[in-house]
Amino acid sequence: MATDNTTSPAATWPRIIAVIGGGTMGLGVAECFANAGCTVRLTDATPELTAAAHRNLLARVHGHIAAGLLPPDAGERIAAVVAAPDLAAAVADADFIFEAVPERIEVKEATFLALSDMARADAVIVSNTSSFPIRQLAAFVMHPARFLGTHWFNPPEWTPGVEIIPHATTDPAITARVIEFLRRVGKRPALVGDGPAFVANRIQMAILREAIACVEAGLGTPREVDEVVRTTFGFRLPFFGPFQLADMAGLDTTASVFATLARDLDDPAFAVPKMFTRMLAQGRVGTKAGDGFFTYTPEERAHLLLERDRRYAALSKLLAELPPLSLSEGE
Repeated sequence: MATDNTTSPAATWPRIIAVIGGGTMGLGVAECFANAGCTVRLTDATPELTAAAHRNLLARVHGHIAAGLLPPDAGERIAAVVAAPDLAAAVADADFIFEAVPERIEVKEATFLALSDMARADAVIVSNTSSFPIRQLAAFVMHPARFLGTHWFNPPEWTPGVEIIPHATTDPAITARVIEFLRRVGKRPALVGDGPAFVANRIQMAILREAIACVEAGLGTPREVDEVVRTTFGFRLPFFGPFQLADMAGLDTTASVFATLARDLDDPAFAVPKMFTRMLAQGRVGTKAGDGFFTYTPEERAHLLLERDRRYAALSKLLAELPPLSLSEGE
């Protein structure tokens, strides 16, 4: 049974979505689209794997319903997801094709070459790759102007952010259409460049690299380092990114921390960034000066700090209400 699109977030575009790949990311994205009222077709490498993926999707959603994360009628929307027997059936007349096959370049190449033969010439094709350059994958796509990356994060049905990565010849109108659609289904898309690991994974890997360095230096165990991260700067990240946090801390104070790390770790990677040096020379030290990475009137600064405290208090209360997760630390 097809979903009625007349009142769905996809009422104008896309009418039909094909999700290629029934792993963790493909299932979560299919759940997100179906819950938003979109018509979704799901397929995997074989009919057997597709059937298994469809069963897993239904089980996943019913688990979310049982946990109170989704309303009971979500089951009806997910039941409408079509398990397409093969790639051709999945992409027939599809307006939007979401690739989530295994992260192996030969698999990606074969998939995009096949999609180029089977899909409509105007169908928008996106890849959820987390490592391959979008410009490299675009070489496998016929009419690459309709191709771009949309990097989702696990679990995709709950994580709001999606990186949008066009390549050099992606049609800007296509990029804008994808961004607008993702906003309609409740996501928070951000347009980023086609650099190594894009933005989120580059920053995430830098944090993990330094977390490992702290453990190896004897500063804490993995449990202790995780506790520090999640209860200090990590606690603030749902509301503010690193630039606004630096503004509130003071760029002069942040520059001093950089300098200490560069000196005591003997690591030039921590040298005060040139961007900071230029801004400090101009007196742009953050919120206290009304100018840093962002500008602030006195009224905006007062509102920002009050809103910061309100949000931190709400999150602190939520965390206090949740039971702790019990984890055993490895050797």
